[in-house]
Formats: sequence, C-alpha cells, structure tokens
Amino acid sequence: MNGAHDLGGMHGFGPIDPDPNEPIFAHEWERRCFAITLAAAFTKRWNLDMSRHARERMKPDEYLSTGYYEHWLHGLETLLVESGLISVQEIEARMRGDLSRASPVPDAPAAMNADQVLAAFAQGSSVSVPTERSPRFRLGDRVRARNHHPIGHTRLPRYARGRCGIVRECRGAHIFADTNAQGLGKGEGEHLYNVEFTAEELWGEGAVARDVVRLDLWEPHLESV
Repeated sequence: MNGAHDLGGMHGFGPIDPDPNEPIFAHEWERRCFAITLAAAFTKRWNLDMSRHARERMKPDEYLSTGYYEHWLHGLETLLVESGLISVQEIEARMRGDLSRASPVPDAPAAMNADQVLAAFAQGSSVSVPTERSPRFRLGDRVRARNHHPIGHTRLPRYARGRCGIVRECRGAHIFADTNAQGLGKGEGEHLYNVEFTAEELWGEGAVARDVVRLDLWEPHLESV
C-alpha cells in the first residue's frame, strides 16, 4: 500500500531529533488508548496485520498532522466499526458524553482480569507456520524486491521495490502478513528471508558506500535476478 505511513527514504520531513527523556506516554489518554487497543484484540475479530492496515488507511493529511497514538486511536475505531462491535453514531455519542446509546456487543467475550491479561501476554504468539514447499532462495543468492504496488497491506517498503540485494539469513516459514491483513487466515506459511541492500542500491551515488539496510522479506516479495 502506498500510503503516508511509508516514509522511508523520503525527503522534506527534517532531521530525526529524538528526546532521550521522552516518556512512553506523554498523556494519560495515550496510555488508555494503548491498553484498550491491546485488550480489544482479545475479541479475536482481527489480527495484528489487520490492525496495522487499519492505521495505514488513515487519510494522508490527517496521518501526517497527528501523533503516534492518534494513529492507534484511528485504527482502533476503524476496527471496532468494521467488525460490528460499535457504530460510528455510538462513537460520536460517547464523545459527547451520551452513554444512553450504548448497545450490547454481540457475542462479546467475557472480560479478562489483570492476571489473565498478564498470562496472555507472557504466553505470546507464534508466527511460524509450517510449509511443505522448499525455500526458493539460499544464503548468498542475489534477489530483487518485486516492484509491485498492492492496494492492501504489505511489509515490502516502497524504497526497496525494484532494488537488488543479497540473502543473508533464511528465517523459516511464517504467516504472510500481506494476506493475513486481508483476514484470509494463516494457511500455508511463506518462507521469510533477511535481505541486505547496499545504501547505494537504495539511495543512489550520494549514499555512503559502506552503509547497508537489512529487511525481512517474504518469498512472494522477491524474485530471482
């Protein structure tokens, strides 16, 4: 997806000047937004890649003029509405402080207590998915990132498309994020590779020759050179 979120390598946004003392949450609402987003994921109405894609679909002008957790809030509202857990009208009513329009959630899961939440996060989740297909590429192979521009979610950054690199690691078969974001299920895993690109290949002659960028890319993202 060619959205405003894919900023890698773009000019005009100024230098990155991180604050070493920046708090994790600058405001209390950010903490609540983060917690609610994680809690809502336990409804199993969407997956991680669908959650990312919901944030990517934010209008470009709004995305570039808002902060990180505002993107999270937009994504959460999008997922809640699209999954039928809440309506746009109900969100607007709640923003006005009107809770009379609150409606019961169909097939809502039981609320989790703090101990259950901690146990769920400690368990984590696996993205490894077996496949009977042999990997197409091997260590040291020269590959090219496909120059395609899908409408939906993709983990292939725009700046790497059409560029050539070297396979440095084979990471086994995993859930393919691009189709998982469409809710197509895990299915058969796709082989995942760590591919090294030189800065000159990505950015041209003005790049520092010794610099490299490594990307984890799935087999459908790559083609032989």
